[in-house]
Amino acid sequence: MEPTKRTLEAQRTEFKNGKFIATPLAGLIAWLLVGISGLTLSVQTTVWVLFIATGSIVYLGIFISKFTGENFLDKQKQKNEFDKLFFFTVAQAVLVYAIAIPFFLIDYTSLPLTVGILTGLMWLPFSWIINHWVGVFHSTTRTVVVLALWYLLPEHRFVAIPFAIVIIYIITLIILKNRKRA
Repeated sequence: MEPTKRTLEAQRTEFKNGKFIATPLAGLIAWLLVGISGLTLSVQTTVWVLFIATGSIVYLGIFISKFTGENFLDKQKQKNEFDKLFFFTVAQAVLVYAIAIPFFLIDYTSLPLTVGILTGLMWLPFSWIINHWVGVFHSTTRTVVVLALWYLLPEHRFVAIPFAIVIIYIITLIILKNRKRA
């Protein structure tokens, strides 16, 4: 059946029945690498780890999706407008580096703040798409916690912020896993 013959509501129902494990798992892994780098490597190296790891989340998510049964690149899967919308939110998260990089050039410690908050904003439209509060929780909690840690722990921004984001991802994954039971 062609996607134009299915209503948007039918496509939305189909989309929200997804697992949604691969992408948050990829984000968790990326931010975990940043936090470990912040603990063990120089700030200069950690900056590169942050750029590379967070910039690779989409690719890591695509790879992980093959093992979670989500398989983002499955050509046999019927087209869904909400898959397209989700990928637009991913593109939005990548485009925010245009904000993060200029601030980084002025103050390198702004990087965990800007990338940590701005890339988390994609969770808001995701919440609307699936009609569930998990994205609002993730985005709002992430924004408040990252901002608070940035001010409260200025000497530990490259450690505290990434590990806080990892914890938020763990909670988010638990919520996503349990959302269908509720």
